[in-house]
Amino acid sequence: MKLRLPGRRDRAEAAPEATEAAPSLVKAGGKGRPTPKRHEAQGRRPGPPPPPPTTRKEAYKRMREQQAAQRGSARSAAVRGDDSYLPARDRGPVRKLVRDVVDARRNAGSWFLVVAALVLVGYFIPNPAVQSYTVFIWFLFFLVIIADSFVLGRRIKRKVLERFPNQDHRMRGLVWYGVSRATMIRRWRFPKPEVALGAEV
Repeated sequence: MKLRLPGRRDRAEAAPEATEAAPSLVKAGGKGRPTPKRHEAQGRRPGPPPPPPTTRKEAYKRMREQQAAQRGSARSAAVRGDDSYLPARDRGPVRKLVRDVVDARRNAGSWFLVVAALVLVGYFIPNPAVQSYTVFIWFLFFLVIIADSFVLGRRIKRKVLERFPNQDHRMRGLVWYGVSRATMIRRWRFPKPEVALGAEV
């Protein structure tokens, strides 16, 4: 028979209680997540800074690389339509609306460069009949562009007055901005179109 002193408990009986209390203590005072291993923590740390350039040529090379990277990121943001990276003539919600109005419709001016190239080729063909037809086609297409630009200008005015009745832009400048964009091929426009053809603006 084993004798026990008063106030002393057997280690075997105290062990389960300690084991049961350990998770609750860890849960109450812990982080709630396992501690990462050393190689994992080191993998998430940024690498050491590059050593300073030793020559003037190397410093100039690094500066050019940084400037090229900044220009590339700024160009990508401008192409996406980020207002803070756009030129002054393309900034603002009013100009954005004009671009959307132009990009949502099929414009006759989009074929301007294609037709101009074909007319130029036909003009140099040494055939009077071909040259006369070329001049006629160019004149007819020019009239179509004027009529289409007139319709586009009226649509731009209506949309701008509906959305921004208190805007301070000159309406003539906005119309010219839209017409000049309409004369570019859609995939060459800058910033890139953000609305689909036929979309309701």
